[in-house]
Amino acid sequence: MAKTDDMTKMMKDMMGAFPVDMSAMQETFKTQASLGEKMSKVAVEAAEKSTEISSKWTKETLAKVAAFTSAKDEPTDYTSAMTAFASAQAELATENMAAFAEIAKKVQMETVDLLLAAGKDMGEDMTAAAKKATDELTSAAKKATDEVTAATKKATAK
Repeated sequence: MAKTDDMTKMMKDMMGAFPVDMSAMQETFKTQASLGEKMSKVAVEAAEKSTEISSKWTKETLAKVAAFTSAKDEPTDYTSAMTAFASAQAELATENMAAFAEIAKKVQMETVDLLLAAGKDMGEDMTAAAKKATDELTSAAKKATDEVTAATKKATAK
């Protein structure tokens, strides 16, 4: 019975010797939270700018609709008004789609920059954590091996 107790104690001691370092997890969480915050900022800014463009486009369209829908003296005036409206809409569409494209381009560039920076930070965090864990694990494994060797020698000596 005493041998079982010794082995149980030895196993508990050995498992307790293996380190669990939560600082690496905390650093990873901080890096992820920071990335999330920055990505949200990029998305909110893009949404604000897109909303401004859409609002401006709507106001300009409504102003042109008012001119287009007013009563005309001659039937040909309606054709001229419709042509002017269609031409103005095509011009507005081109201008506003270019503005939306600029927003998308900026979001894409900022996102790539953020992901590259985050990847570098995470890589550095993981490398440091892996090195620290390896060092601690090696030390703990050596200690556990020494204890097992000592226990084995003690058991065989009896």
